[in-house]
Amino acid sequence: MISVYRLKVFQSFARDTAIEAGKLLLKKSRSRNKVRYKGRVNLVTEADLLSENLIVKSIERFYPKHSILAEEKAARDKGSDFKWVIDPLDGTTNYAHEFPVWCVSMALEYEGEIAVGVVYDPLREELFSAVAGGGAYLNRRKINVSSQKDLDKSLLASGFPYDIGSSREDNLKYFNRFAKLARGIRRAGSAALDLCYLACGRFDGFWELKLSPWDTAAGKLIVEEAGGKTTDFAGKEYSIYDKYILASNGRIHNQMVKVLNG
Repeated sequence: MISVYRLKVFQSFARDTAIEAGKLLLKKSRSRNKVRYKGRVNLVTEADLLSENLIVKSIERFYPKHSILAEEKAARDKGSDFKWVIDPLDGTTNYAHEFPVWCVSMALEYEGEIAVGVVYDPLREELFSAVAGGGAYLNRRKINVSSQKDLDKSLLASGFPYDIGSSREDNLKYFNRFAKLARGIRRAGSAALDLCYLACGRFDGFWELKLSPWDTAAGKLIVEEAGGKTTDFAGKEYSIYDKYILASNGRIHNQMVKVLNG
């Protein structure tokens, strides 16, 4: 069991590191970025790599015994109970196109459970954060999920997998179902920010498939600490290593499960 004080120390470290990485990304966004392709619509920029290098070096300096799972580099498993799960730039395609929806995401997993989550949006200077059992915050303000109880009055968020052009499992059928039932759906291109917007009441529900651990690790904790709920599509317990996530304010959760399984 980790003390609240120790969790807050980790949280402070994650906040400072995410802000530093965000400043780097902001600076790089004003210059020409080299882009390479991991797939037809799966990009990685020079900025992704620089941000990740900054974060990894910071972790190795302050917590050299901790394991690291990062998007652009191989996992560094040191056999520790602590594992940092990081996305140095969530929303790379947006970033490459100068579409202003991208962020830095950092989470600390302890014995298989997310204990700290931080998501930083440098363009809006919005820092979302949470520690297990300590509530969720946007900058210094405590946040909570919405009180909306009706799916037809809800604003939802989702996204499409990178293999949408080749896989039959492309999220289009779910998108079509919700489009006819919800007030609206937004597809902004950053799962981490989608989850944070759910946590602070801007969205009422979110679903997506084929995500990676770094996409949802911090956001999952932030949603839950804001009073929301995360499961798989069947309504069962969700792990960041699962491929299907359903998150909501809790009040429309069962309605969303029925739509996904209809």
